[in-house]
Amino acid sequence: MFETFKNAWRIPELKKKILYTLFILLIFRIGASIPVPFIDLQGLKTLFSSADYANSMLGFVNVFTGGGLSNATLFAMSITPYINASIILQLLTVAIPALERMVKENGEEGRKKIASWTRYLGVALGLLQGFTYYTMLRAQNLLTQRDVWTGIVIVMSFTAGTAFIIWLGEHITENGIGNGISIILFAGIISRGPSMVNGMYNLIKNGSANILIAALILVVGIALIVFVVFMSNAERRIPIQYAKRVVGRKMYGGQSTHLPIKVSASGVMPIIFASSIMSLPTTIGIFYKPASGSFGWHIMNLFNHTHPFYIVVYLLLIVAFSYFYAAIQFNPVEIANNLKKNGGFIPGFRPGKPTSDFITKALGKVTFVGSIFLGVVAALPLVIAAFNSSLSGVALGGTSVLIVVGVALDTVKQMEAQMMMRHHKGFLE
Repeated sequence: MFETFKNAWRIPELKKKILYTLFILLIFRIGASIPVPFIDLQGLKTLFSSADYANSMLGFVNVFTGGGLSNATLFAMSITPYINASIILQLLTVAIPALERMVKENGEEGRKKIASWTRYLGVALGLLQGFTYYTMLRAQNLLTQRDVWTGIVIVMSFTAGTAFIIWLGEHITENGIGNGISIILFAGIISRGPSMVNGMYNLIKNGSANILIAALILVVGIALIVFVVFMSNAERRIPIQYAKRVVGRKMYGGQSTHLPIKVSASGVMPIIFASSIMSLPTTIGIFYKPASGSFGWHIMNLFNHTHPFYIVVYLLLIVAFSYFYAAIQFNPVEIANNLKKNGGFIPGFRPGKPTSDFITKALGKVTFVGSIFLGVVAALPLVIAAFNSSLSGVALGGTSVLIVVGVALDTVKQMEAQMMMRHHKGFLE
């Protein structure tokens, strides 16, 4: 990876793109440090440091905003409204045939229209999330002023920050390196690295953890990164043979290729969905505080992220969402029909239904392996935190590692592809 960056830096065009991306990220980090007015920042930090908030949906979102939510900065909503909008439209495209036909029939124009709708929906969700966050701040008495004008300024500041981040992400995609939305999410997670190291240092200093535990966490973290890299590149390759056919005086086909099915094709989305659902009860518990020892208190205790019930249900949800995303991304019947139209077939299986049945079975096996992989990555930090309560801050470490490694690998692949295009001589030479 470092060799790729070194070679890319020598190419003037790629060097400009890298510098442009770094400049956009600098603007993002500056905006993530500017607090929104009329908010008691010290009281907000104290609130987020409590265990209830750290384990709630707010704590989950705070990880992906780079701590912007706990500091009530201009970019407190970060890129999460746009990601949610993208997920919603992706699901609607599959569920509504008219949208699916529009994307397929109109090609690039259809994709541009979907991207435009995603942008508008992202800003609308940013407005909704900003208003919800303002309502929570008001309920917790964390506002220095409580008039209507104060509420408008706070909500509009959060919404403007969301719109500006979407604009920054699109400019990285157009003029920089990698996918802009992923790069900004990557930067937000990485920015919490120094505070995590400082937190571990304080735990060692206070005696809550010793050097041996810190070294063990470091070793487990490195092993987790290696495991994620290996599984992210793993894929099942189904061999495909194309029959020879004569068109005029020329013969076409006869070559062999393969159909790749990635083990982690769904990426981190099953973990994000499962984490969001599992954090809902804790978020409700913030506003509805049941008495200690009551039935509601016992129910809320089940959703503590170190409780065995939470871990088991969390794993089951990850497996379920993995199969759901596999069903959305792959259509075995459509793949089999396309192979049949182009004269392709899988050796040992007749074109049509036998081919689609085989692809469905292979997809199910690969998805099962991928879901177990995601479950291990997500549950391992939870198990570590369960054995040592002082290490509860690593609960979302697996999700963060998966996102960071995935974005890094994708960016490196894009850089390698651009370098390969520049060094390819072409048929004219």
